[in-house]
Amino acid sequence: METTEARRTVTLRDVAEASGVSISTVSRVLDPRSTPTKSATAARVKRTAEELGYRRNLSAAGLRKGSTGTIGVLVPRLSDTVMALMFEALERAARARGHFAVVATGGDDPNDERKAAETLLDRNVDGLILASARLDDTLPASLRERDVPHALVLRTDGTSPSALGDDETGGYLAVRHLIDLGHRDIAVVTGPDFASTARDRLAGARRALAEAGLELPAHRVIGRGYRIEHGAEAGNELLGTADRPTAVFAANDNLALGIIAAAQRARLAIGPDLALVGYNDIPLASLLPVPLTSVRVPFDQVADSALRMLLEPENSERLTRALPTLIPRASSGAPRR
Repeated sequence: METTEARRTVTLRDVAEASGVSISTVSRVLDPRSTPTKSATAARVKRTAEELGYRRNLSAAGLRKGSTGTIGVLVPRLSDTVMALMFEALERAARARGHFAVVATGGDDPNDERKAAETLLDRNVDGLILASARLDDTLPASLRERDVPHALVLRTDGTSPSALGDDETGGYLAVRHLIDLGHRDIAVVTGPDFASTARDRLAGARRALAEAGLELPAHRVIGRGYRIEHGAEAGNELLGTADRPTAVFAANDNLALGIIAAAQRARLAIGPDLALVGYNDIPLASLLPVPLTSVRVPFDQVADSALRMLLEPENSERLTRALPTLIPRASSGAPRR
């Protein structure tokens, strides 16, 4: 009967001896966080490591260097397309720096967020990136008190290092577009009060209206949450009366999808009957039967800034705002005559 022996783990020493170089040289060449080199020696080391089947021991490397090469990312939920896109951008940015990103979800409950953050820290991540910050959030304050490396993305608490989209400018661009198309009765469906994104996008909308000499009455502003059902509820409320607005700025694309559903129930055509602008430009936006005008956020730029804040705090700003871009499509309709 044939027997098999457990395969021996290939070590740095094995690769060094086979390559004819020192162990420190092998460690430097094979560490993804080291500056890449195309020297003949580096090529020989990499080729030898591959032939021998060497795999880097991340746990051991972390113990030696005080680092695990792992970044923890906390988002409210991955069913939210924006949060999924943000995590993917963070994962790409981390990988480019030789790190690995892991994600946890905390919903919109502060206690659940704290538990999720502690779970990530228990796994010895090198730092945390939070996409779940609230304006009244105690979690970033707790991380600051404990000197836990962290950065906030998309949302900010106003204190911790934060990589954001320029939400105030984005809200301005969205509503300025509607005004330029001739609309004067514009409603804003925004997100929850605790999110800086909701606050800033609404502020941008108000600035655009004020520039045009227009008001934003209280009954034309609805803010409950960022989910599709919140958009549908707001749409039902806005479109169920005779004095409905002619245009709506939805502070994210999920809200816009809910408004589209409400418009269909009210037998209103998006574009001709109701102009609509969303925010974030998720992939679905351009594929809808009536493609959605939306404000595009450069997620990769936001992610790169966040990773720099986390891993190179001495070389980075504490607050960055990436400029968004308005992407006009059919949902905002033709200019009104």
